[in-house]
Amino acid sequence: MKSIMKLFGSTLLSMGVVFSVSAAMSEQAINDRLTPVGKVCVEGDSCASAAAPTSSGPKSGEDIYNSTCAGCHGTGALGAPKLGDTAAWAPRIAQGDDVLLKHAISGLNSMPPKGTCSSCSDDEIASTIKYMVDHSK
Repeated sequence: MKSIMKLFGSTLLSMGVVFSVSAAMSEQAINDRLTPVGKVCVEGDSCASAAAPTSSGPKSGEDIYNSTCAGCHGTGALGAPKLGDTAAWAPRIAQGDDVLLKHAISGLNSMPPKGTCSSCSDDEIASTIKYMVDHSK
């Protein structure tokens, strides 16, 4: 009886594998996997007439904080001083704006350079520091 159950179980398993392989190998599934994910547009082609995205100008310190810095400075992750924690920020603020900017641009301890905002200009980093300091005094 055990051998019949083993045979029946292995037959069901084999059928399941065959059906799943055949489903993955259907013509539609193959076409879906081969569909291009993008399109190359060369200048002079009709698709090249679409306007290229433009920058809306410098981002505010608050915008950069919310999109890049809040992950650590909002939670205290990796020892980052939390926004609004006056005790944690006081010794940093006492070092002066130039030192804070240097550390923010170059990175310090667990903080990577520019706090992972590699697209941020030095002026945007400075405005972000001002935002954080103003909210942590």
